[in-house]
Amino acid sequence: YRRDALRRAGLGPGMRVLDIATGTGLVAREAASLCAPGGFVVGLDPSAGMLHESSTRPCALLVRGFGERLPFADASFDFVCMGFALRHVADLGALLREIRRVLAPAGRASILEITRPRSDIVHGAMRAFMTRLVPAFAGGTAKRARARDLMGFYWETIDACVSPETVLGEFAEAGFTH
Repeated sequence: YRRDALRRAGLGPGMRVLDIATGTGLVAREAASLCAPGGFVVGLDPSAGMLHESSTRPCALLVRGFGERLPFADASFDFVCMGFALRHVADLGALLREIRRVLAPAGRASILEITRPRSDIVHGAMRAFMTRLVPAFAGGTAKRARARDLMGFYWETIDACVSPETVLGEFAEAGFTH
């Protein structure tokens, strides 16, 4: 699904790509395969630990930094992506203005994210799945406790994520047209 989303957003051979909040590099890996030959991927993350984890992924460069203050020149990239980290951004408007700034004319941005389900029934089912079912199948007692904590945190960030309408409004305010 990562690869398909990037391809549908227009990522192709020869493009210069920035992957914001690269984490373990899963989105960067798919981007690297789509922008080859001739393109390159820069992975950016605020966490030194995550950059270490992604160091085995095919990024041309790994940079420690925040999406709200990108350490790159104007119009440096043809494509900017972010996978499942939007809900961790403190200032959505600043992030999107920075993405717009570093994009070349006619550049594209693609943000993948999970949002809170609108239906109360789906919301309850998803919450139970993530906070109870996933930890129950995690294995031994220590693994279950760790999975319970991790999935609890993950669910809280999804539950508190800004609405798709808010995100689209911020995109428009930052100057994006599609």
